Amino acid sequence: METTCIHLLLSLVLSLLLLSHRAFTAGDTFSKGRNITDNDTLVSADGTFTLGFFSPGVSTKRYVGIWFTVSRDAVCWVANREHPIDGNSGALVISDTGSLVVRDGSGQVAWSSNSTSTSPVEAQLLSSGNLVVRNRGSTTATIMWQSFDFPSNAMLSGMKIGKDFWNGAEWYLTSWRSADDPSPGPYRRALDTTGLPDNVVWQGNAKKYRAGPWNGRWFSGIPEVLTYTNVMEHEMVISPREITYSYIIAKPGGPLTYIVLLDTGVVRRLVWDSDARAWQTYFQGPRDVCDSYRNCGAFGLCNAGAASTSFCSCLNGFSPASPAAWNSRDTSGGCRRNVKLDCGDGATTDGFLLVHAVKLPDAHNVSVDRSISLEECRARCLANCSCLAYAAADIRGGDVPSGCAMWTDDIIDLPYVDHGQDLYLRLAESEIPPLVATGVSYCAGAHSSAPSFPSVEHHRSPAQSVTSSSVPASVLVPSLELLSLKEATGYFSESNIIGRGGFGVVYEGRLPDGRKVAVKRIIQSPQKVDVMSKLKHNNLVQLLHYCKDGNERILVYEYMKNKSLELYISGEDPKLHALLNWERRLEIIRGVAKVIHRDLKPSNILLDDNWRPKIADFGTAKFFVVDQTDPTLQLGFYYFSFLEKVQITPLKGYTAPEYMMERYLTLKCDVYSFGVIMLEIVSGQKNRNTPTLLSDDH
Repeated sequence: METTCIHLLLSLVLSLLLLSHRAFTAGDTFSKGRNITDNDTLVSADGTFTLGFFSPGVSTKRYVGIWFTVSRDAVCWVANREHPIDGNSGALVISDTGSLVVRDGSGQVAWSSNSTSTSPVEAQLLSSGNLVVRNRGSTTATIMWQSFDFPSNAMLSGMKIGKDFWNGAEWYLTSWRSADDPSPGPYRRALDTTGLPDNVVWQGNAKKYRAGPWNGRWFSGIPEVLTYTNVMEHEMVISPREITYSYIIAKPGGPLTYIVLLDTGVVRRLVWDSDARAWQTYFQGPRDVCDSYRNCGAFGLCNAGAASTSFCSCLNGFSPASPAAWNSRDTSGGCRRNVKLDCGDGATTDGFLLVHAVKLPDAHNVSVDRSISLEECRARCLANCSCLAYAAADIRGGDVPSGCAMWTDDIIDLPYVDHGQDLYLRLAESEIPPLVATGVSYCAGAHSSAPSFPSVEHHRSPAQSVTSSSVPASVLVPSLELLSLKEATGYFSESNIIGRGGFGVVYEGRLPDGRKVAVKRIIQSPQKVDVMSKLKHNNLVQLLHYCKDGNERILVYEYMKNKSLELYISGEDPKLHALLNWERRLEIIRGVAKVIHRDLKPSNILLDDNWRPKIADFGTAKFFVVDQTDPTLQLGFYYFSFLEKVQITPLKGYTAPEYMMERYLTLKCDVYSFGVIMLEIVSGQKNRNTPTLLSDDH
């Protein structure tokens, strides 16, 4: 009996010890005397983050780090980056002086926080992923040390990067040396706080990639932020004390997310997909050739949507500094001005050319005044002979951007981007395109009346135009005389007709400069073209010019050499069918999937020289932009107001059943049309001719 009692007592003591150990390892706090050994962990109160020992990749070295509990590979902070531990005998302890210390098996210090305190302290892993040291038992005491002040290669919600001008502190990310080695690598991501704030990736002392200057809402080269505003909120602090950038999760319980600087120098915004149990990339930079810093040199313009041999071009008014180098595809030497600026003695005849939808150029040395209007900025730039370009410093006003950023150095690192900003480039009067002379006279200081016909804002389009500041919300494409268009189309000859539709007839034409174009005479009200001034996308046919003469309303588009997808699906020429190899079919499907259209059909999908799909009749035929199942729901990212709404003629085989039979429009209508087109592209057959593919009853 006595032996049984002793056994029970020993079992109880062992159970209590085990429970105590488990409670400790599962907690978020520890203090002196309670070490975190190789088999122990700290877990934040909400379970999001875990601290413990780990070995990265195939390495057997041991490090103390913090990672997302749902994904052990997502390590976001490492203590002993430069001094790994051999074996599993290491420990994280609190020293007699109040420092966090990582010791190896022999007791040697591998890392220390170097914080000191005369009072007992404790370390806590917060739910933000921040490891803090403060006075023991206090939740309000001043933090003596925190991991957020010593970032590794990852940026978490609530962490900040930038500079504190009062104490000289600077926070930035440093890449790992490799996937198996978290020691500091060659890349760092820091906030450039001179001029307009800009997140820059450096390799040593060389810039490799810029996110684009902060415009009051986002970094101008990362339009992807507009797609996840419901996930996070961004904050830029600009004050005499500090310039810092941070972000926070928009809503409690929102998806996990973080920014990581890879060992390759690539920056990624990752978001956790709880259903797939995997990280999804919401943004990556650099994303393409145009994100490589200074790829096109000074006064060069990069267009990632152009042919691979011509990503770079010189801005209007400039020519290659070395034509021979450019012919050899070496564009790093940039461009030089064709005509010297005319400015001095308080007078100038110079004007401004609008370069639309770009990531603003390197703004390291720009002068910034956030208190003035864009019109005042134009006047200030014009009065300063050293000013080469200007732009709005703050776009939070929407259609009325404000603030002033002025460039006096060379324009460097200028690519087209979706939702890009406007840059006003200073040129000699003779270099302003003559097709937009009214805009030039205004920018040079005289009054003008701008045309009321709007233009399309294109993603990475090589077209540039001048705009009157009297219409800051619009950008005007160059106009053409009616006579020029008549001559270009053989006076609208029947033999030059290449397409007909409910909104007009399309003619093939050739402009005086030799460019082949598609000329569309609009039959319906020109009011419907207003949609196009709100759109920009690399998969939309580019608007080049317009003409408004009496009752004539004409749009001039880029010519699509490979015509419409319909020819390759339902055409009678088998040679055309053979041109659609599987690689081209996949790229066409991917391109079409990027555009919300409402009237998708093969005849509206045109193919350029590189077989890139571009949607035609977008904006002149689609006016049901509100989901009729929810009048407050916007379609995609666009919402437009119209004085009238028009019906489209349902096309069997492509129009969704609910609209075909009941004229009931939903956001799913495009999904139906896209699915049909995808089946046609894959099968190479038109659905109406193939009853086994889709029946008449849909």
